[in-house]
Amino acid sequence: MAKLLGPTDIRVLAESLEASPTKKWGQNFVVDAGTVRRIVRIGAVTAADHVVEVGPGLGSLTLALLETGARVTAIEIDPRLATALPATVAARAPDHAAQLTVISQDAMTVTALPGAPTALVANLPYNVSVPVILTFLERFPTIDRVLVMVQSEVADRLAAPSGSRTYGIPSAKAAWYCSVRRAGNVGRAVFWPVPRVDSALVLMERRPQPETTASREAVFAVVDAAFAQRRKALRGALAVLAGSAPAAEHALRSAGIEPLTRGEMLDIGDFARIAEALATPDPAR
Repeated sequence: MAKLLGPTDIRVLAESLEASPTKKWGQNFVVDAGTVRRIVRIGAVTAADHVVEVGPGLGSLTLALLETGARVTAIEIDPRLATALPATVAARAPDHAAQLTVISQDAMTVTALPGAPTALVANLPYNVSVPVILTFLERFPTIDRVLVMVQSEVADRLAAPSGSRTYGIPSAKAAWYCSVRRAGNVGRAVFWPVPRVDSALVLMERRPQPETTASREAVFAVVDAAFAQRRKALRGALAVLAGSAPAAEHALRSAGIEPLTRGEMLDIGDFARIAEALATPDPAR
């Protein structure tokens, strides 16, 4: 078993690196061993996995991932932390040190990873959580599941079903790739520094994408337009994208959707049908 990091370990390690948590990179370090083992358990991480961890920080979750026998590629934007992580792992989990690869880079700029990752497991900075999740699902199709700790409000948005108050762009786009559900709450006391917001776990499991002739980009353009002005009916919300309100209405009717419907009532399959209809010329024009 790895020697996981506790509150005192985290503070001593941070002090030795002169690495106080920064708002710039949304750093809140996990100081509770039970929490990181819970994340690994819910993420169903095994020795057969190649896990991508975004924002490993001082290594709390990294150590818990490695002790399963999984291979871990950790992507860390803070160069001090990226440099220190291998040494931390070597000291606290020497039998697993060879399983770790560290990439010192902004996760949003990573376009290639060693091997074929099977899972994304991370404590994600609140300000970049949705872009990171969607980007990695698109760039790395071998990732078949995601287990992330994010702001509770973000978790609600990702897991929201169509028709609910919190359903929106993150929900619809996540549903293109995965089934999504909240997988539990996380108390503020497990972090250092203690955040001002609540956190939650989100489990995403990849599933077949909607059957459609439209591209992902075309479908996501419809999603973006539909929620740009939430109070607008789709006939008006899609007018610019379609070229005019009448063209939007024609596309909506062709897709079997009432033009005065609002975007929050549609699922990802509906958006895909609209994208297909928008790509089909109106024979009356």
